[in-house]
Amino acid sequence: MNKVITLNHGSGGRQSHDLIDGLFAERFGMDKPLTDSALMPGEGFILAFTTDSYVVEPLFFPGGNIGKLAVCGTVNDLAVSGAVPSYLSASFIIEEGFGFQELELIVDTMADEAKRAGVRIVTGDTKVVGRGKCDKLFIATSGTGFLKSSFAHISAAGRVRTGDNIIVSGPIGNHAIAVLGARNNLGFSSPVESDCTCLNHMIKDVLDSGADIHFMRDLTRGGLASVLHELSGMTGYGMDIIEKSVPVDEPVKGLCEVLGFDPLYLANEGKIVIIADENDSPKIINILQSHLSGKNASVIGKINGKGNGRIIIVTSGRGRRILDLPSGIQLPRIC
Repeated sequence: MNKVITLNHGSGGRQSHDLIDGLFAERFGMDKPLTDSALMPGEGFILAFTTDSYVVEPLFFPGGNIGKLAVCGTVNDLAVSGAVPSYLSASFIIEEGFGFQELELIVDTMADEAKRAGVRIVTGDTKVVGRGKCDKLFIATSGTGFLKSSFAHISAAGRVRTGDNIIVSGPIGNHAIAVLGARNNLGFSSPVESDCTCLNHMIKDVLDSGADIHFMRDLTRGGLASVLHELSGMTGYGMDIIEKSVPVDEPVKGLCEVLGFDPLYLANEGKIVIIADENDSPKIINILQSHLSGKNASVIGKINGKGNGRIIIVTSGRGRRILDLPSGIQLPRIC
């Protein structure tokens, strides 16, 4: 029987990982481990290169739009690799009949975000397809940046060790809930905005501090759970996560309880995970909290060498449960 692609293959869960590792990475001969940016050494520098495509429904949501997602997502992928983002490309697939005013607003947003991040959009491509051949607008962006050789280990997690602290830069799940509310006109009593933002300036401050950082990744599809499982797969280490220490805004927490979602699996577009030496964690937390995007940063757990890579959630009642990687999808078309 001929297998087919389903929405689950794009969810950031187990089927996404299987598709990427079992098909694309294998056939293209990509170096392992797979990271947010490819690192290519040059003479006296390392070039970071990343690419991504963006599809979201609706195109406009509280806190952003597809254009803001495209710029911030690519900038953040470069930044968590230890690079200083420099140049972006932007390609557009536009459905016939899409409103010119909406397109202008999206492009203006991209220009504004690029300026705030200190990057330039220098090249791109445009295709227009017939009605019904795409869903209004798809955007693909690529980006380059440069990093010091001393930061090359950050994306590959080669220095992660038992006893390291696990730090999250702020409340999780806001992006997914904001998109869900806009998509279904839910009219939440407590408005929730996407956390979509460029984090490169905050990340640069952390890197420039000299803190002993062993791994960094931004939280997007599949949420915190996906990143922790990715890290476990790369290192073989287990993790103990203190559930009450994971920051979740009260409106998001309440809506997750009503709707049956677990915030650990929800998409984000403005949060990072840092794995760092325990002794340097207070310094890192202070730097993160000096930025608006990191004001609620906290240590949420530790790396351990037990359990064959299992991720254990320690609940508020001191119970313990295993954090699994979902094979399915909670919310489609998030980023």
